[in-house]
Amino acid sequence: MDLALIVLLQIVTSIAMLALISLGLAVIFGMMRVINLAHGEFLMLGAYAAILATGHGVNLWVSMLLVAPVSVAIVGVVVERLIIRRLYGRMIDTMLATWGLSLALIGLVTMILGNTNTGFSAPLGSIAIGGFRMSGYELFLILFTAVLLAVVFVVFRFTRLGLIARGTMQNPDMAAALGIAPSTVYAVTFAVGAALSGLAGALIAPLAGVVPTMGTAYIAKAFITVITGGAAILAGTISASGLLGAVNTLGSFLATPVLGEVALLAAAIVLLRLLPRGITGRFLKGSL
Repeated sequence: MDLALIVLLQIVTSIAMLALISLGLAVIFGMMRVINLAHGEFLMLGAYAAILATGHGVNLWVSMLLVAPVSVAIVGVVVERLIIRRLYGRMIDTMLATWGLSLALIGLVTMILGNTNTGFSAPLGSIAIGGFRMSGYELFLILFTAVLLAVVFVVFRFTRLGLIARGTMQNPDMAAALGIAPSTVYAVTFAVGAALSGLAGALIAPLAGVVPTMGTAYIAKAFITVITGGAAILAGTISASGLLGAVNTLGSFLATPVLGEVALLAAAIVLLRLLPRGITGRFLKGSL
C-alpha cells in the first residue's frame, strides 16, 4: 500500500513538472503562434537568477517566486521588441531566430558564469510515508503547480486583461480599432510566457543541476507536451502532462528511466498519429 502511494505521488509529481515546464511555452505558442526554441534557455535564466539572488542574500523563496520570473520577463520584453516583433507570421524565420538566440544565451551565460554544475538544496526536508520517504519540496511543487494553473485560468478567462489578450490574438485589427495597441499586448503576452518559464526554471533548480545547457534537457519534453495537448493553452497542457507524465513515470518504475523517456516519446507519437490536432483538438474544443 505504501509503495502504491509513493508511485502515485511520483506520477503526480512528474505530471506537475511537465505542466510547469510547458506552461510558458504553451502561452507563447498557443496564443501568439510563435515557436520559441529559446524556451529552454528561459528556464535556464530563471534558475540562474534564483541562484545568483540567493547567493547575494535574498531569501530563497523570494528568489524563486519573484526575482526569477521578473528577471526573465524583462528578458522576454527585450527579445520580443528586438527580435520577435519583426517576425510575426513568419514561423520558419521565428524558429531560426529563437534557435540562434538560444545558442547566444548559452554562450553568454557560459562566458560569464562558467560551465560548472551549480544549484542549491531543496528546502522542506522529507516526509515519511510508511517505510518510504518523499521530498517535501516535491509535494510543494504539486500544490504550487495546481494553484498556478488555476491562477492562469482565472486571469485569462475572467479578467479584462485576459479578455484583451485573447481578443487581440484572434483579431488584432479589431482590437486596434477599439483603441488597444496590439504591439503592447504582444509584448506583455510574450513577457508573461517568459516569466512563467523563468519561474519554472527556478522551481526545478533544487531538483536538477543547473548548467548553461540545462535547457536542452527540457525543451523537447515541453514541445512534445504542448503539441500533444493541442491548441488549448491550459486544457491541452494539463491533459498532455497527465497522460505523458503517467507514461513516463510508470515506464521508469517498471523498467529504467531511459525506457521511461522512450515510452513518453512513443506515447506522444501514437497520440499525434491518432489525433493530429492534439488532445484538445478532438475532445476539448473551445477550452482555454
